[in-house]
Amino acid sequence: MKLLLITAVTEFEKDIKQILKKSQVKSFSYKDVKGFKDNSEDALEANWFATNMQETESVLFYAFVKEDKVDGLFNRVKKFNIEQISKSNIHLAVLNIERCSN
Repeated sequence: MKLLLITAVTEFEKDIKQILKKSQVKSFSYKDVKGFKDNSEDALEANWFATNMQETESVLFYAFVKEDKVDGLFNRVKKFNIEQISKSNIHLAVLNIERCSN
């Protein structure tokens, strides 16, 4: 069993749900969150917002998935990110679960 974590801008919420559905992840949870990025390392002229702190309306998905679903998820997320025109991406992480109560 793996713990799946996905973060992205809120605009990708429907896309993430489709990716999960196509990957046969039938049960998941999600929550609206504030994304944060410290732009203090960027040159001021490259920083569109002219501030060092940038918050973004984001979404966090999490689910327990079987190991055989992981590669399909990564492939679908990678394909989605490659096809994006915007700089924003879907971020996916998978964590090992040592023990689970089900």
